[in-house]
Amino acid sequence: MGNILSLLEEATNGKCYKSYKFCADTELTIPTIAYEENQNLSLMKDSYGETDTSLNKSKDLKNFANRVSKDKPLFSFFLDGSRRTYKVDDIELNRRIFPIMAGQIGVACCERQSQGKFKCKERENNLVISLPSEANGETKNSNLFFNNLTTKVNSADRIKKTGVKFSKILSYSSKKLNTVEDTENRKYEHFGIASIQDEMIDCEKKIVSILTAKNLLNEDNYLLKDGSLQYKPMQTGEHKELTKIKNNYRRVIGVSKSFNPELFRDKNNKSNASVIANLGLYHRTPAYMFQHSIEKQSYFGNYKFSIWYVRIRDKKRTESPFAGVVKIEKILITDVENEEGLDSALVDVITSNIINERNPVCYGNDKRWANHLYPVYMTEQFIKSQYLSDLHFLNLF
Repeated sequence: MGNILSLLEEATNGKCYKSYKFCADTELTIPTIAYEENQNLSLMKDSYGETDTSLNKSKDLKNFANRVSKDKPLFSFFLDGSRRTYKVDDIELNRRIFPIMAGQIGVACCERQSQGKFKCKERENNLVISLPSEANGETKNSNLFFNNLTTKVNSADRIKKTGVKFSKILSYSSKKLNTVEDTENRKYEHFGIASIQDEMIDCEKKIVSILTAKNLLNEDNYLLKDGSLQYKPMQTGEHKELTKIKNNYRRVIGVSKSFNPELFRDKNNKSNASVIANLGLYHRTPAYMFQHSIEKQSYFGNYKFSIWYVRIRDKKRTESPFAGVVKIEKILITDVENEEGLDSALVDVITSNIINERNPVCYGNDKRWANHLYPVYMTEQFIKSQYLSDLHFLNLF
């Protein structure tokens, strides 16, 4: 059979409507999905995220960063993930209508081999389709059903001719949305997009696991991950529970370009948003210790974070008080770290190296230029260069 949608109709006993196909990232209004930072973190009372408990104001690291710049950079690897999502049709299943979502997933880790020279170390480029769980009407083993369906899709004439391959068919919840509030705030399109996002996150965790297994991450070679380390547990995936793989993150630092400043609290649990906004150039905040709130620990896992902020751009040259500030996270691994926080000397080394990654500047190429670290920007651009064009991808269907 040559057409994917016809094949999906036959396999699910459904009916496709030949709806308008489009890139959901540009044409669909999507509510914010809380992947970048978790809303359920709680400040640990009277608990600093670093060993220097006397630090109660921002710390100037300009001179230290200059000294560190003469040494080998701490960060040798840079990880970023991206996804592009599409609505490719609507399908009728058991007299209900669901969207068929699809996506391109790109995750890459670039290695700095020498100053100014980067090479892709690991990458994942996957094409996926996301169907409602209602599509599986044949077997209780949903994994078997969707795996078999993936094989059928890849055998379609159109897919064979193009030389591409779908890595997986995902499923999203087809639970009925019974209330007006449900239908306004939680659309099936969003469920499909979330399943594709989860698959991207699992690919990120997979690459971290690969680097760890190869012993590439050590005290002299850290990995800088674009975005938060506050992963939520997932229903599927090889690395769905971070608590079981957190040791892989011993030498991994998360850096977020965007964040909610109201979530940063001082030791008295008061907002520190103004402290972040008024940070001096190359100043960092004290690090504080956070963990998931008690009622959420069974869901997210009982592990702690050290979190702090640093300004890498002069606020006189940026468009908002939080532009030029990045949020830094590290998962606390050892018993000592969980009791006392990170060694403050290590916090300074990590922060100074991040300051030194701020140049060159991608000004004009990205509206988030003030918060970008250049090796991360380069990794992101590499990932996007591997995508099929939107027209090419949509024509697969």
